[in-house]
Amino acid sequence: MPNVARLAIDALTEGGGIFRLAPTWVPRSFLQPGRRLKLHPADYYALGTHRGGIDERWFGSTTAAANEGAPADEGLSYVVFGKERFTLRDAVEELKGQIIGDEIWSKYKRWPVYSKFFDNMGPIPHHMHQNAAQAKLVGQEGKPESYYFPPQMNAIGNNFPYTFMGLEPGTTKDDVVRCLERWNDGDNGILDLSKAYRLNPGTGWLIPPCVLHAPGSLVTYEPQWGSDVFGMYQSMVEGRAVPRSLLTKDFPKDKHDDLQYLVDALDWEQNVDTHFMDNHYLEPIPVADTQGEGFVDRWIVYGDVGGEQLFSAKELTVDPGAKCTIKDGGAYGWITVQGEGRIGNLRLQTPAMIRFGAVTEDEVFVCAKAAKEGVVVENTGSEPLVGLRYLGPNASSSAPKVGDHKKRR
Repeated sequence: MPNVARLAIDALTEGGGIFRLAPTWVPRSFLQPGRRLKLHPADYYALGTHRGGIDERWFGSTTAAANEGAPADEGLSYVVFGKERFTLRDAVEELKGQIIGDEIWSKYKRWPVYSKFFDNMGPIPHHMHQNAAQAKLVGQEGKPESYYFPPQMNAIGNNFPYTFMGLEPGTTKDDVVRCLERWNDGDNGILDLSKAYRLNPGTGWLIPPCVLHAPGSLVTYEPQWGSDVFGMYQSMVEGRAVPRSLLTKDFPKDKHDDLQYLVDALDWEQNVDTHFMDNHYLEPIPVADTQGEGFVDRWIVYGDVGGEQLFSAKELTVDPGAKCTIKDGGAYGWITVQGEGRIGNLRLQTPAMIRFGAVTEDEVFVCAKAAKEGVVVENTGSEPLVGLRYLGPNASSSAPKVGDHKKRR
């Protein structure tokens, strides 16, 4: 076992406070890959058909994927330093606040967030993610999340670029109980109680725990809490049966057949909100008027969950030949979605195709000190350099609130 602390310190020294990360691929056995993650066509089932197709790439992750039959490190990001590799989770455990900041380490004792691309041919079943209290009952953590649909990843929308969210106002809990009673009868009809919203590249959503949602088929950048809990309330999707175990897996075992309990687990007020879109929809908001300087930094994920800022995200676009210094309130994970250039001491290159297991130059993790002092991003190519970055709790005191995009219209 290599000395992770020593390797991590050396990697940060060479990278100027920035780690190079290898791609982290995650399969889902119950979904069909959308094939837009730039993975080689021969590699979408690199883990075997029994594991399912690869439809997710995770960024800056210290959270393991909760997949049946998965190895212990599935979902964990690996730092690449020369010929050595070690997990970002191990590095954080060794160096603590040196990587993620003292405030986050003191409160959470881990990097408590991560982001991903998920990419599916069709929609995901209508589901919710447990809140902190519910997840604690099964030894897990709750999971608020957010969405942004990068234009660079969405040249095509695949089969269903719409997302059902929440429940129609006037829906009763008994209506949902009856859907769960019909689980083994085929389609249990829960989508009849919901509304689908058309998804547009360059926009996003903020989704608190306990709110039903059935993500559509756009490639989605998803900053979220570091947990993989969920409960699926839809029995069939695109003609495929959803195992009932995916409804109950993150609820206490003695409640698996208590349909009223499963319905009461939903945040009813938020699910039947008559102003659901007003309270959850996001559009990019520029951080400042810097277009004349050759770059634009935009907020793409913002807003509070339960009164707390748990995560946020930005999209930086740098024109060819330009460079800028970006400062942030805390550590962040970065993924490049267009162009080439440099971030600090490290090269950035957006790949056209990636082989499973290969190391790319599109992903980095910027440690707290470097983020606060400022990182230089330079475009050395002939097209815009575009990177997405997500930050942890309370890192963005100047972030907008949900709905603030309307003030710019």
